[in-house]
Amino acid sequence: MPKLRVVLDTNVLVSGLAYPGSVPGRIVAAWRQGSLDVVLSRHILDELARVLPRLPRVRLSTAEIRDLVDSLMFLADIVTPEGAGDERLRDPADQPVLRTLLAGSARYLITGDKDLLALAEHYPIVTPATFWTRYGG
Repeated sequence: MPKLRVVLDTNVLVSGLAYPGSVPGRIVAAWRQGSLDVVLSRHILDELARVLPRLPRVRLSTAEIRDLVDSLMFLADIVTPEGAGDERLRDPADQPVLRTLLAGSARYLITGDKDLLALAEHYPIVTPATFWTRYGG
């Protein structure tokens, strides 16, 4: 059976790394164990590198965060989100994440972002809890 190909939004990665016992943490662990094929973009990885230093729970130096982000590049399929965005997306800053889903031909975009989730009737966008209920738990 082929592995499920998914995009993990930055908020899922951050939550998964900061809270390993959470649902996002279990999704990240499933990826690291080889159960998922994850698609990311430089946009998502750069956002991760910007957000992680602001979290008191994540006690990593700038160099350690950069090493972590670099290591994720080897575990994921990195795509370049190109093409036109979707004008229905309420937050233009989320366009590269939506385009990562499309460029990566992923089955799901897993996110907690309400602006992206608002397009779930048009794209395969699910919350971590929904994804975990269907495939992990």
